[in-house]
Amino acid sequence: MSAMTERPLKGIRVIDVTTFLSGPSATQLLGDLGAEIIKVESLEGDSSRAIAGPKLGGESAYYLSNNRNKRSIAIDLKSPRGLDVMRALIADADVVIENFRPGVTKRLGLEPDVVLEKHPALIWASISGFGQEGALRDRPAYDMVVQALSGVMSLTGHPGSPAARLGIPAGDVVAGLYAVIGILAALHARSDTGRGRIVDISMLRGQLAMLSYQALYTFINQVAPEPQGAAHDSIATYRSFRGGDDREFVVTANTPRMWEGLCHVLGLDDLIADERFVDAAGRLRNKEALWAILEDRVSEKPAAEWVDLLTAESVPVALVKNVLEALTDAQNADDGSLITVSNGLTEFENVATPIRFVDTVDVAPTYPPELGADTIDILRNGLRLSEEVIASLVADGVVGAAATVVEPVS
Repeated sequence: MSAMTERPLKGIRVIDVTTFLSGPSATQLLGDLGAEIIKVESLEGDSSRAIAGPKLGGESAYYLSNNRNKRSIAIDLKSPRGLDVMRALIADADVVIENFRPGVTKRLGLEPDVVLEKHPALIWASISGFGQEGALRDRPAYDMVVQALSGVMSLTGHPGSPAARLGIPAGDVVAGLYAVIGILAALHARSDTGRGRIVDISMLRGQLAMLSYQALYTFINQVAPEPQGAAHDSIATYRSFRGGDDREFVVTANTPRMWEGLCHVLGLDDLIADERFVDAAGRLRNKEALWAILEDRVSEKPAAEWVDLLTAESVPVALVKNVLEALTDAQNADDGSLITVSNGLTEFENVATPIRFVDTVDVAPTYPPELGADTIDILRNGLRLSEEVIASLVADGVVGAAATVVEPVS
């Protein structure tokens, strides 16, 4: 296999000391890109293993969704010998990623700056709710907390309705994506300097970054924007409609050509010359009158019929699908959007990493590991510990292994 066909992060070793979602989503992506991921768990395991809801093969679907392409070692990091094992893993790593609360690494004796003094090529990524500094640093944070504090929740939902969290864990996933971006940038810089660095990711900062143009609109106007519903602050013909069958569809007629195409399909060509709607600014200024006309017309046909007609006119349009419909579409498309994960006994389908590389061989993903599934192998073949030491670590509860019987190598 040539270097061109290898996954791009092959040879990069990542020590994953994260739990729940933000960190595991980041390390799953790094694993999908070819990095070796060693998931360090407490003896009780990643807390996401205990999340209520669907289960498969005895494991929480929540855990399974974010932990493919990893190996698991269970270590008691509160024990001095456990910390010795952790330090040994760090010594041979390219990246450490953790999502402890700020201050925990210091209590453990694993302060990133001190660790980097000993291992200057190491990249250390910390994900926290509010960053490593500042007045909020010690507060616990979960996805909905940062969605609320960032203003994202205030923009979600319909005008006049209570704020709504995004239906996806955007606070966690976006933090994970920014962590990966920071890690990749640090790896690139290390190729020139030979030195690693510390990457500090804040979930709140990630959500503030997602405000995009809404942040600048607010700075300029000094007025908080209202919930967006299924409309746009700046484009009157960027919104959802209900067809005659009460099914929702969205139209994003952003350009003059698209606006004219929309009018033509709806049989409303007279609107093109209407002085109220002659340009985008006029349509926005008179949006309520425009919406009343458009809503009345689209109620005359089923949504799917309008979608077909507008698509033929090259006006961007789509039915509003529920998640089951969207995933069924992806299954039928068979375009690599989904991936099957199997351990030979149990398998599940999940959304694949959307990043693709031409001329790169597809590699079957490995099933999310059982707690401590790889403890013995990592200690024996990774850290080269003797069988006597391994047996002692297991017997004393310093490490946990899925198979606790350690058979000496003959």
